[in-house]
Amino acid sequence: MFKRMFQYPENDTPKPVRHGFVVQSSSVVRLSSAPMREPEKAVDAHKNAAPVLGTFEEIYSTAAVKTPARGYSILKIVEMLQNRHLADMSPDAKRNSLMMALEAAEVEIGELLQDAVTRNRALDEYEGKRQEELRSFESCRQEENDKLHGELERLTNQYMSRIQANSDHVAREQDNFRAWQKRKQQESQRITDAATFCVPQGNGPTPNSLSALLERVVVQR
Repeated sequence: MFKRMFQYPENDTPKPVRHGFVVQSSSVVRLSSAPMREPEKAVDAHKNAAPVLGTFEEIYSTAAVKTPARGYSILKIVEMLQNRHLADMSPDAKRNSLMMALEAAEVEIGELLQDAVTRNRALDEYEGKRQEELRSFESCRQEENDKLHGELERLTNQYMSRIQANSDHVAREQDNFRAWQKRKQQESQRITDAATFCVPQGNGPTPNSLSALLERVVVQR
């Protein structure tokens, strides 16, 4: 019964399970003969691109992780343990059922453990490489940010200088206008003083503005 429940036909296609795992059905590779190599992706010449994270299936395939000869990888054990018939069993009952099924299928426990170690090693090495890429990406972006901060500071200083220059220019023109107003008052006074000699002297004090002087002339007429 357990053998029928857990054993798959030889031509059964891989089925995806949680966490991106896929049950493989290829030949066995021992732990000592499972080479690790970098995923075959285009290398970013500028070291400026964010790392592209592959699926677990891609990681295992690139690392040449293969399923043991009888088709029982550690991922198949994961799938077996998720079988609905074991859902309500205690951990000990699940373990006993699993061991019975593996024994019936003549599966070597050592091969399963080798497969588990190989896959974990593939994941760890992949993680390390992607972390190095992430650090490189972070460094490039930080360098770009530093340049942008420098350019921003340069532009800020440049525009602040222009703003200050404009404010200084306005202040100079205001000073010039006030100086002109002072000269204008002096000029108006000179004109008024000269105009007083052009009209008859009347009673009272001498007008101190041209308009007042003209009013006196009109009154005298």
